[in-house]
Amino acid sequence: MAKGNNNYDVKDIKLADGGKKRIEWADNDMPVLKVIRERFTKEKPFKGMKMSACLHVTAETANLVRALKAGGADIVLCASNPLSTQDDVAAALVKHYDIPVHAIKGEDNKTYYKHLKSALEHNPVITMDDGADLVSEIHKSYPKLIKQIVASMEETTTGVIRLRAMERDKALKFPVIAVNDADTKHLFDNRYGTGQSTIDGIIRATDVLLAGRTVVTAGYGWCGKGFAMRAKGMGANVIVTEIDPIKAIEAAMDGFRVMPMKEAAKEGDVFCTLTGNHSVIREEHFKVMKDGAMVCNSGHFDVEIDIPVLAKLATKVNKGVRNFVDEYVMKDGRSVYVLGEGRLINLAAAEGHPASVMDMSFATQALASEYAVKNKAKLQAKVYTVPKEIDSWVASLKLETMGIKIDKLTATQKKYLSSWEMGT
Repeated sequence: MAKGNNNYDVKDIKLADGGKKRIEWADNDMPVLKVIRERFTKEKPFKGMKMSACLHVTAETANLVRALKAGGADIVLCASNPLSTQDDVAAALVKHYDIPVHAIKGEDNKTYYKHLKSALEHNPVITMDDGADLVSEIHKSYPKLIKQIVASMEETTTGVIRLRAMERDKALKFPVIAVNDADTKHLFDNRYGTGQSTIDGIIRATDVLLAGRTVVTAGYGWCGKGFAMRAKGMGANVIVTEIDPIKAIEAAMDGFRVMPMKEAAKEGDVFCTLTGNHSVIREEHFKVMKDGAMVCNSGHFDVEIDIPVLAKLATKVNKGVRNFVDEYVMKDGRSVYVLGEGRLINLAAAEGHPASVMDMSFATQALASEYAVKNKAKLQAKVYTVPKEIDSWVASLKLETMGIKIDKLTATQKKYLSSWEMGT
């Protein structure tokens, strides 16, 4: 039970018991993180350290913050997206785990930034982000915190893009570890997690049959690859749009049709953006879409679909024709349906990534935080990749929990790989 903690803002604390069950269910499928939590409990690597985390408030995230608290951290959690919070989980973290949470599903922009402020006024020395909002706010509004920040962890492609831009412009004032770029994150979480959960969100929101429909995947990074693969597996005719010639060739060789969005817009039944960029679906695309076209986003911010311009093109907007579905009626009578307000559809309309894949991502996140603390004297104000040994350890333990064994190099093989003398 919470020990008299009043520093929180959740929808309804009475939801806590249901949230605890959800957290425990996810914990059963997160064995790697559980091992880390048990070690942290003994070693206390974060003893006396304040942390602020701006993450999707889900059952999986709850188990990450539990591990960090077990390691001695005084941690506060706020939402990284207004529609991704699981309200029962937020309540459970407060009531059952004594972790302050500032997050309410559906919160408006003013409340979102109020919650960010609450997290930063915790006076952290370590931060965690899904999208770099805490880092951005510290640099813009809380410069007094900069000198004390040991490091920040970033979990998203979008956030890493922002942070690398800050580093390029010499605007980044403290170290950041790009957890998103770890192999145990982007190769699995982005591909298999996003692939499955995005499909799940679309189906929960619309109850649409994907088999036989044309699904347009905007972007063929790891998230786009996962989504396209899963849509194809459900019988959809998948089109990929890209700006990168290498990724476009890869999509074509993976068996997908590749074309510009302006052409794909005429054919698509369901559209999903997964790029981390701005205005990927915009005015010229809305104008040629079929009647009944559905558009959604699985990138971090709600900027990939130009909803303001769609609203200007529409003569009428019918909000909530289904949960998380809004209808935009065009002048010629066509309807375009926007899912999840253009926010992350896998978290807005579904439950986000399955716990099993988040086990690796959050294990890497927890270990990267420990690495930052142990190496704080060496770290500079730039974006770092996760050390290879952390990636390898997480992957090895994950294999072990899955009952999978792999080969090891023999002495002869090690010698061969480290030599150059032997040829044909």
